[in-house]
Amino acid sequence: MDRRSFIRLTAISGTGAALASCGTPENELIRFVPDEDIVPGQAVFKPSVCPLCSAGCGLTVRLMDADADVMRNGKSGVVRILAAKKLEGNAAYPVNAGALCARGQAAIQTTYHPDRITQPLKRSGQRGDGRYAAMSWDDAIGEVVKQLDALETAGKQKALAFFSRSNRGHRSALIAHFLARFGAPASISYDIFGDEVLRRANAISFGREQQPTFDLPNARHVISFGADFLGTWNSPVSQGHGYGLMRQGRSGVRGTLAQVEARMSQTGANADEWVPAKPGSEGVIALGLAHLLMMEKLRTAAAAGRAGAAIDGWSAGLPDYAPERVESLSGVSTARLTRLAHALAERTPSVAIVGGAPLAHTNGLVTALAVNALNALLGSVEKPGGLFFTPQINLAAASKAPAATPSPSESLDKAAAAAQVVLIDGANPLFTAAPEWKLREALQQVPFIASFSTFLDETTAMADVILPDHTFLESFAEALPESGSLTAVVGAAPAAMKPLHDTRATPDVLIEISQKLARPLNLPWMTFEEMLTATFMALPAMTEGSDAWTDAQEKGGWWGTLPARLVTQAAATPAATKPIAYAEPGFDGDATQYPLHFLPYSSSAFLDGSLAHLPWLQEMPDPITSAMWSSWVEINTATAAKLGIADGDVVEIASSHGTLRAPAVVSPGIAPDVVAMPAGQGHRTFTRYASGRGANPIEVLAPARVEGTDALAWAATRVKVTRVSGADGSLILFAGGSREEVRGRG
Repeated sequence: MDRRSFIRLTAISGTGAALASCGTPENELIRFVPDEDIVPGQAVFKPSVCPLCSAGCGLTVRLMDADADVMRNGKSGVVRILAAKKLEGNAAYPVNAGALCARGQAAIQTTYHPDRITQPLKRSGQRGDGRYAAMSWDDAIGEVVKQLDALETAGKQKALAFFSRSNRGHRSALIAHFLARFGAPASISYDIFGDEVLRRANAISFGREQQPTFDLPNARHVISFGADFLGTWNSPVSQGHGYGLMRQGRSGVRGTLAQVEARMSQTGANADEWVPAKPGSEGVIALGLAHLLMMEKLRTAAAAGRAGAAIDGWSAGLPDYAPERVESLSGVSTARLTRLAHALAERTPSVAIVGGAPLAHTNGLVTALAVNALNALLGSVEKPGGLFFTPQINLAAASKAPAATPSPSESLDKAAAAAQVVLIDGANPLFTAAPEWKLREALQQVPFIASFSTFLDETTAMADVILPDHTFLESFAEALPESGSLTAVVGAAPAAMKPLHDTRATPDVLIEISQKLARPLNLPWMTFEEMLTATFMALPAMTEGSDAWTDAQEKGGWWGTLPARLVTQAAATPAATKPIAYAEPGFDGDATQYPLHFLPYSSSAFLDGSLAHLPWLQEMPDPITSAMWSSWVEINTATAAKLGIADGDVVEIASSHGTLRAPAVVSPGIAPDVVAMPAGQGHRTFTRYASGRGANPIEVLAPARVEGTDALAWAATRVKVTRVSGADGSLILFAGGSREEVRGRG
């Protein structure tokens, strides 16, 4: 029976199912007894937490009765379940206040995706070719245990590498305990568009190694340096909600926004003033603004305190950053710079935001420090209308478990090269790593790889064993939002629905593995639920007569004022021992051969590509270009005219590290010396919806690093652009309520 026929049958009532069971035994369709009480046609609402990005928004899940095809005791059949039908924002949850982005809406498709991994698998072909055979859970767990025991016996615990997605919650803490007790290095959570540069700068400037939260509802003026805070950066739903209140939430007060960037983002398209700037010059603009504020005695240098002391020349008023020099370095005129400075001083409270491409240049760290110093000069730190740091719970204190600190890990490429066993939890570094790191070649040499992924992607296809995770709707969902709320938030909710397939929650699988090792790790908890319970029972109840764990399961989490003993203290990072001088950005590639700056950016639909497998997001038009199901390269109107390029023409992007081809989108909203391309497409292996579609801009990037950090400087590559042919129909735009293929001259 094919799936289409099966779906048609399961939509029929009990009488139809009884008829379907007639015939030969091998075609019998079994209707199993439901595991839960269900009232037909009556909706049930349950809380959850969105897992698709690090923001950790709260959800309300609408469930109704439905038939599901399942496996029970080796037999296929159908059972009536409460199935998730719709996701909405949780109105009580402080981070998103009832709002939800399109990506969050599409999260429901992870559970019903036709290409989910539904049971444990063992590699049956060559590594990377995606051929697998079914295996039992006992055998899959036993295989991982055997490999870890072999490392233990040989005294090579440090040869275990753990690749995970960015996660600051209980799951991450559990992994840290697992690795520390085994004697392995810390997990590596590689994220090409991550914010480790800003965290490092915040530790130096403010003693807080954390993403900031912005009090936009109380701000009157915002200047943003490259941060697409309304689209993809940091906590966009929270920031979008706050931005709406800033614009329209106060009678007689309408906040304003200036956006400084080289390519118009979704946030730039919503700004009152869009300020194009040379790539990598955002830091010198921030210093130029600070210089004007001090020279015109609108602010004093001492007001910036520790953050100002980190910048070379600050105490003298930054004499090297007079408007004329800033104009020569950035392309922003003296008149405009002066106007921007006065707006910050006069429209108070004002605040500066930095993120995205400015921090992905080789000088990204000093750019972040410059914007931090500007905020401190404005008096915007921990003040209404400024920037704050969301209080963070101390999990070790709350869960009454000793703090676990695995030994420091190597960079992604070095860790893979040294590993004998690799465990992968939700990460896909093969898709987002710089090609020069030779990660695929390194993984080919690793003796054993196991993945806990729900889908077969480029990295999971290298695994010898796959132990598939539940989706977030089928297991405990949790998050510790790093930003997006002025109060502490600890998100958690039980499974909204029964698991559809023979999958298991990865945290519980790790605990089981830890117990079955020849030298058991003796983790503090027997189950992941026990870990969550311990944390919440240490918190005060939100409802009188209840407890925090009961409240969390009903509300989707806990929020409020943390008891002092449970607050994570500010990082002990010392202030900069030596003031840091501004450095101009470095770029890979000879400017005469590669005349254009290449700017990949986080996709409004797919982020770094981890969501490209969801068809609703493939179908969603890009907010700037209206493109869908496509890759494209954005190029300035004048530059395109010089190169003979029209909308939809296929162009080749070449760097000193690789080439790719994609259709062009001609736009005035990008600097003449810049070409930009969204990340997300170009997967070789990632379900039927994303595999073989478009191109991956990361494949042409140089392996440059942000100075002072290990972060990839993904905005530091030069390229040349060549027209290859006319439009080939691969660029699909949303126009007039329907799709439209762009076709042009040959």
